[in-house]
Amino acid sequence: MNESSRLLRIVVPIAVGIAFLLLWEGSVRYFGVREFLLPAPTRIAQSLIENFGSLMGSLWITLRITIVAFFLACVGGVGLAILFSQSRAIEMALFPYAVILQVTPVIAIAPLILIWVGFDRTQLALLILAWIVAFFPILSNTTLGLLSADHNLRDLFRLYGATRWQVLTELQLPSATPYMLAGMKISGGLALIGTVVAEFAAGSGTSTGLAWRIVEAGNRLDIPKMFAALLLLSLLGITIFFGLAWVEHSLLKRWHESAIRRER
Repeated sequence: MNESSRLLRIVVPIAVGIAFLLLWEGSVRYFGVREFLLPAPTRIAQSLIENFGSLMGSLWITLRITIVAFFLACVGGVGLAILFSQSRAIEMALFPYAVILQVTPVIAIAPLILIWVGFDRTQLALLILAWIVAFFPILSNTTLGLLSADHNLRDLFRLYGATRWQVLTELQLPSATPYMLAGMKISGGLALIGTVVAEFAAGSGTSTGLAWRIVEAGNRLDIPKMFAALLLLSLLGITIFFGLAWVEHSLLKRWHESAIRRER
């Protein structure tokens, strides 16, 4: 990919975004749309500046829960996937329950989790719910990657007397790395979504994350503040996605076909 193509990939989306914001601003002003229906981008920016302190404090709470949930999902998902790859019996016994955990709507079990952990420990409930949402993609992708290691190479390892640990660390884990990173890229966004949905369902309690700021602003018909909080959530999600995409590319660019740049 040459420099002009890279520049276009950056400039074109930015230009489209600016054009959209200008159209939005102009339409709201021209048609006289009321603020409680759709505020102008300049009004949203003003609200963001006015409420910057409280919104950034809530952003930190949401980010902290998301990061911890994602980390626990990575540790638990990869660890359980390794266990599955070493024992088909364990996989057959536990994998269906992981699927059940994944397909159960978080918003339906949020009140129950909140009752179990206590209304004074809302952040722990949010962490559990975000972990439930983020856990399965890592488990599923990593398990698939570990089981997809080349069987010919596995037989060759055994022919030379390699132990199960050597097969795992020197063959299965390297071959599963692209699958694992893909699962993590999905899981990072899901951890944020899980945190937000869980806070919508659980209410505030001792937590005042961005989701609760959105609910609070909606109840007060402070729509510019609601949009400001939504903007921060979107930027946080974009940052998480591109951060994990950068990690994926950095780890794979020297050896895996999916990340090696070729001339088209």
